[in-house]
Amino acid sequence: MFQAVIDAVVPVFGLILIGWLASRYGLLSAAASEAINRFVIYLALPALLFVAMARADIDALTEIEFAISYGGATLLTMFTYVWLSRREGLPAVTRTINSMSAGYANTGFMGVPLILMVLGPHALTGIVIIIVLTISLQFALTVIAIEWFRAEGKNLLPVMGKVGLSLLKNPILMAPILGIVSSGIGVVPPSAVTGLLDLLADAATPCALLTIGLFLAQSPARSASPAVLQIIFLKLFIHPVIVGVMVLFVFDLEPVWAWTAILAAALPVGTGPFMLASMYRENPAVSARAILISTIGSVVTVSIIIAWLNLQSIV
Repeated sequence: MFQAVIDAVVPVFGLILIGWLASRYGLLSAAASEAINRFVIYLALPALLFVAMARADIDALTEIEFAISYGGATLLTMFTYVWLSRREGLPAVTRTINSMSAGYANTGFMGVPLILMVLGPHALTGIVIIIVLTISLQFALTVIAIEWFRAEGKNLLPVMGKVGLSLLKNPILMAPILGIVSSGIGVVPPSAVTGLLDLLADAATPCALLTIGLFLAQSPARSASPAVLQIIFLKLFIHPVIVGVMVLFVFDLEPVWAWTAILAAALPVGTGPFMLASMYRENPAVSARAILISTIGSVVTVSIIIAWLNLQSIV
């Protein structure tokens, strides 16, 4: 089972390392990094969000207690970061993106193969729910909060108009909404369109990880900031603990459901916050370093959880 952790971490860390080496040895420049990042934000990521929501099993999303447990714990983790950083003088948008990092698990790239390997196919429905929550809840709420903070003016009505218009123009928010609509009305795109979307969607995570490596190589080397340390602590320790309390004690879910949620929460920071930070030009260095360090640290934390599962004969 411990090999499952290594198998999940190495591709993530490897792609970041490839990006770092490509920049250090002049293979890809800062201009290339910007171009790849824009490709991810405006093409690949929206395709991924649309495909994920369009193919989600709506009936599978009716496990209310599971959704409340994971979604509620994630929001609580995010608000915990907001509270911890209240005296650090960070801009509101920066704190919003950092709070997203604190509760944003790398479920799609690492979580699916890892959790299925540890808990088996019965965990698949729970993984789908968590991915949908990550996309619909965290991305949507974070984008809405960012646009609200960025809107200027004291009159509430003009502010709401600016926020609404910005949200309608935001591909990261509109893509999953269109996906939900497509799923709800039963629209199936032609196979040629589906193939195109799949190609774009498959490129999102690898390109985002590559961009993180490029960014880390091109940014000045420095020790982890307080924000990075707070995010890592919340993501690897507090998030799974809160989820564990919710699924084991508040709702007392079945073991497979409960440990699917706990394992997902124990995963490192995913690429979503970095992409939003890059999109809004709000210090993506914090998200990039949090992803890198938490990915390495998750080898220990996830291994401990798997060891406990084996010890208690849960798996």
